[in-house]
Amino acid sequence: MALVEIRKVETKKALKAFIDFHYDLYKGNEYDAPNLFMDDLNTLSKDKNAAFEFCEAELFLAYQEGKIVGRVAAIINHKANERWQRKTVRFGWIDFIDDIEVSRALLGAVEEFGRSKGMEEVVGPLGFTDFDPEGMLTYGFDQLGTMATIYNYPYYPKHMEQISGYEKDNDYVEFKIFIPKEIPEKYVKVSQMIEKRYNLHARTLTRHEVFKEGFGYKVFHLINDTFKDLYGFSELSDKQIDQYLSMWMPLADMNLIVVVEDWSTPDHKIIGVGITIPSLSRAVQKCHRGRLLPFGWWHLMMSLFFHKTKYVDLMMVGILPEYRKKGANALLFSHLIPWYQRYGFEWGESQVEMETNENVQSQWQYLETEQHKRRRCYVKKINLA
Repeated sequence: MALVEIRKVETKKALKAFIDFHYDLYKGNEYDAPNLFMDDLNTLSKDKNAAFEFCEAELFLAYQEGKIVGRVAAIINHKANERWQRKTVRFGWIDFIDDIEVSRALLGAVEEFGRSKGMEEVVGPLGFTDFDPEGMLTYGFDQLGTMATIYNYPYYPKHMEQISGYEKDNDYVEFKIFIPKEIPEKYVKVSQMIEKRYNLHARTLTRHEVFKEGFGYKVFHLINDTFKDLYGFSELSDKQIDQYLSMWMPLADMNLIVVVEDWSTPDHKIIGVGITIPSLSRAVQKCHRGRLLPFGWWHLMMSLFFHKTKYVDLMMVGILPEYRKKGANALLFSHLIPWYQRYGFEWGESQVEMETNENVQSQWQYLETEQHKRRRCYVKKINLA
C-alpha cells in the first residue's frame, strides 16, 4: 500500500490541480454534473469570494507516488459558528480514489486544521455557505446530478462509515417533481382565494428592477429571513449578494423567477420567491474539464436561452414563515407551471431539503413526485487534548 502524502495548496498551479482532480476522477461519468472551472476558481480564491470576509479555509491535496489521489477543503465559517453556538470546521470539495487510507488522511488534515484553530467538531460535506453544494450522496447514484448539489461515487459513504468517529449529523432528501399537463385544480382555487382574501399576488421581475431598483437585494434579504433557521445557514452579506447577482442574473430567464408580493402593504412587500433555471447538467458535462472554451459556452446557451433540456432546477423556493399557511406557494407554482409547460420541461429537481422539513416537502403534495436522492452530512468530535 503506497504511502499517502498530504500537501497544502499554496500556489495557483496547485489550486488548478485541486479543481482539475474532480474532472479526472469523474471523467466519462454519466451522472456527475461538474462545476464550471471558473466558478470553483472564484469560490476557492480568497481575493474573489466574499465569504472570506467571515470564513477562513485551507485546501489539501493527497498524493501517492507523486500522483494526486484526493482533495478536500477545510473551512471555518465564523458567522455560522456564532449563529449556531458551535465550534465547527467544515469539510467540502472532498474527492478521493477508492482507498480508505486516502480518505482517512484527507479528513485527518481537516481535523488537524480545526484542532489548531480551537474547533471542537468536524462537519460536512459543507461549503462556505448554503449556496455551495452540501451533503454526501448516499442514495440515487444512478440519477443525474445538478450543478447545485454534489455527486459522488457509492464508495464515499462506505468510507465515512469505516473512519472512526464519523456519524450522521443531518440528512437531506431530494425529489423529482413531474410537470403536470394542467395546473392542479387545488393550486388554481387556492391562488384565487388568497389573491382575494389576503391581496397576495405573484409576478416576474425585470432585470431593470433587479439591478436598478433594488429588487435583487430585496429577494436575497428575503432568502436570509426565510432560511435563517435551517441547518448551518449563515446570513448573506451585501457583498455576497452583489457577487451572486452579477454571477447569475445577467443570464437568468426572468420568466422562471417569480416573486409573491403583499399588496396590502404600502411598498408591496416581497414575501415569497421562486428562483428556477433550465437544467445545465447535460450542458456542463459537455464543457471540456469545466471550461467554457472552445465550445462549452454554446452548450450552456442552448440550455439557458433555447431550453434544450427536459429538466428545470428549482434552485430556491422560499416563503416567509408567517405567510406559509396562507398558501402563498400555490401562487408561485400557478405562475411557473405554464412556463415549464411552454418550454417543454418534463420534471423539476427540488434540490436538497432536510428530511425533517415537512413544511417544505408538503408543498409538492398536489404534484406527482419521486423521492430519488438522499444525502448526509457527517459530524465527528475533535479531541483537543
